[in-house]
Amino acid sequence: MEQLEAWTGAFVGMVWSLPLIVLLVGAGVIFSLYFGFPQLTMIKHAIDIVRGKFDDPNDPGEISHFQALTTALSATVGLGNIAGVAVAIAAGGPGAVFWMWLTGFIGMCTKFTEVTLALKYRTKGETGHMHGGPMFVIKNALSSKFQWLGWLYAFFTILSSFGAGNMFQSNQMASIINHSTGVPTWVSGLIFAGLAFVVLIGGITRIAQVTSKLVPAMVVLYLGGALYVILINYAKVPAMFADIFTHAFTGHAATGAFAGVVVKEVIMQGVRRATFSSEAGMGSAAMAHAAAKSSPIQEGIVSLLEPLVDTIIVCTITALALLITDAWTIPGVEGSEMTARAFSLGMGPIGRWIVTIVVTMFAFSTLISWSYYGEQGVTFIFGEKAIPVYRYVFVGFVFLGAIAQLTVVLNLSDGVYGLLALPNIIACFILMPKVKRTLVEYKNKLKNGEIKAFK
Repeated sequence: MEQLEAWTGAFVGMVWSLPLIVLLVGAGVIFSLYFGFPQLTMIKHAIDIVRGKFDDPNDPGEISHFQALTTALSATVGLGNIAGVAVAIAAGGPGAVFWMWLTGFIGMCTKFTEVTLALKYRTKGETGHMHGGPMFVIKNALSSKFQWLGWLYAFFTILSSFGAGNMFQSNQMASIINHSTGVPTWVSGLIFAGLAFVVLIGGITRIAQVTSKLVPAMVVLYLGGALYVILINYAKVPAMFADIFTHAFTGHAATGAFAGVVVKEVIMQGVRRATFSSEAGMGSAAMAHAAAKSSPIQEGIVSLLEPLVDTIIVCTITALALLITDAWTIPGVEGSEMTARAFSLGMGPIGRWIVTIVVTMFAFSTLISWSYYGEQGVTFIFGEKAIPVYRYVFVGFVFLGAIAQLTVVLNLSDGVYGLLALPNIIACFILMPKVKRTLVEYKNKLKNGEIKAFK
C-alpha cells in the first residue's frame, strides 16, 4: 500500500507540473488578448445579467443566471479557498498571492470561453433536461478524429466526481467536525450522506435552489470573519501589501517556520492554487452553466464573475488574514488548521468555530455540485437512464469518504482531474474563432440597442 501511495503521489506530481501550469496560464493569456479582455470591458454587463436585467423568458434551460452562477461557485468556492491558500503561502510566501491574483484575472477569460461553448453546443436529453460541458462540445462541434477526447473527458469527470468532488469533501467535513466537537466520523458521514441524497434526487433544479441560498450565506459569513481579523490589524496592511508585491519577484528569505523559496516556487504555488480554486481551464463549471436559461454569450459573460469572486476576492481575503496575523509562520500548522489559527488569533475561540462551520458548508456545497458534473459524464457515456444508479452510488461514497483512509483514491482522482484540462483546452483553442464571432455580434447588437433589458 505504501508503494501504491508513492506511485499515485508521483502521478499527481507529474500531472500538476510545470507543463500543465504553462498550458493553463498560456491559454488564459491568449484568450484574454484574442477576445479583447472581456474581464475588463464586460464585467458591469455581467452583473446586470445576473441581476436578471436581460432575462428572456423564452430562452431554453432550467435555472436562472444567478442559480447557475451559485451552483458553479459552490463547486469552486471550497476547501481550496481555505486550505489551498494556506498551502500556497506556506510554500511560496507572501509573493504567491500576487500570482494568484494574476492567474485568477486571466482565468476569467478562460472560463468565459469554455462556458460560452458549453451553451452553444449543449444537448436536450430525452427527459427534457439540458446537458452540456466539454464532452458535448467535442461531440457536437469537432470532427470525428477528436471524438475520443470527449469520451476521455467524460470518464475523467466521473472519476473526479467520486474522489476530489466527493470523498475528499466528506472526509474533510467529518474530520474537522470530529476535531471540534468529538462527533464520530461515521455519524457525520451518515448525516451528510442523507442530506446529499435529499438534495440530489431533485436534480439540478434542487441543487440550484440549495446553492443559491448556501453560497451567499457561507461567503458572507467567511468574508465577514476574515475582514474583522484584517480590520483590527489595519495598521499592518500597507506593509503586508508591500511584502506581496516585493516577494512576488524576489522570493522570500527564511522567516520563522518558513524555509525560504526562490521566485520559481513562488510563481508555481500561486498559479497552481489559483487554478485549483477557480477550476478555470478544467471545463467543469461549464456543466452547471449549461443548464441556465440563457443565450451562450450571455452565460459566458456571467461566468467572468466566478474567478473574480472565487480567486480574486475569497482567496485574497484568506491570504490577507493569514499574513496579517503571521499565522503562516507558526511551526507545524498547515492547511485549514492554519486558517483556523489565523481566525483564532484575530477573534478568539469564535474564530475557530467560524472556520469549522464554513469548511463544512464549503465542502458540502462542492460535493453536491460535483455530483451534477458526474451526472453529465454518466449521461454522455451511458445515457440519462444511468443517472439514478449513479446518484445512489455517489451517496454511498459520501459515507465511505468520511470513514476511510483514501490516499490512493484521492491521488488518482486529483491526477485525472488535472487531465480534464487537456481535452477542454484543445476544444477551446479550435473553436475560439466561433466564440469571437459570437462576442462581436453580441457587442454590436448591444451597442445598436437590438438587445434590450426585459426588467
